[in-house]
Amino acid sequence: MKILVSQKAPSNLNAFKALEDKYGATVEFHPFFLIEPLSAKEFRSQRINLPDYTAIVFSSRHAIDAYFKLCEEMRFKVPETMKYFCTTELVALYLQKHVVYRKRKIFFGDGTPASVVALIGPKHKGEKFLITTSAESNTPPVAALFEKAGLDYTVSVLVKSVTQDLSDIKLDDYNALVLYNPYDLKSLRSSFPEFDLSKLALVSYGRGIAAALKNEGLTPAVEGPTPEIQSAAKAIDVLLSSK
Repeated sequence: MKILVSQKAPSNLNAFKALEDKYGATVEFHPFFLIEPLSAKEFRSQRINLPDYTAIVFSSRHAIDAYFKLCEEMRFKVPETMKYFCTTELVALYLQKHVVYRKRKIFFGDGTPASVVALIGPKHKGEKFLITTSAESNTPPVAALFEKAGLDYTVSVLVKSVTQDLSDIKLDDYNALVLYNPYDLKSLRSSFPEFDLSKLALVSYGRGIAAALKNEGLTPAVEGPTPEIQSAAKAIDVLLSSK
């Protein structure tokens, strides 16, 4: 079986190579869309003044890069007193690319919106928070909890998704597709408007893409994440084991 994963190849391919050896399959990678930072002009349309905020909430590395790029373009020097609240430790550690980690006030949760609000607690309740998100997201779940907690916050779009031309891919060569994001499907439809995706085994990894597929009448062969499926590699394993 030949499987196409709609992301760039990870730095560690061991899990996927193990699947290839176990099932005699071939796993290939190709990003279906790119995440790009907003330009300073695009950001200004939101009428947000960066110096007004004393704390910032990050849920992705892309948002971190976009924030510091905007600060540079807009000649805003981020104060050392800035507080950073991140959804996970992995996101928090990425801040090292832009700041001296040990000298900053950096906090991270367990991946849930509630954990971010818990980090704030009474101690940081007086801060003015900027919650970062993408152009395609609805209001992030954490915003509702900030509202309930009576926190002073603004939601700001920092990144956008850009579809890619996939016409150089020969979809007929593959038996299965692993999709992560509704923009994966948007890029597919843009490049292959007539292709019948029901001919392929579809693996959805993320609630958004699962819903997008079902809205088009397509049923994923495997859905993740679940308690049993905590990675795309595991989702592929479940797919291959059922064949």
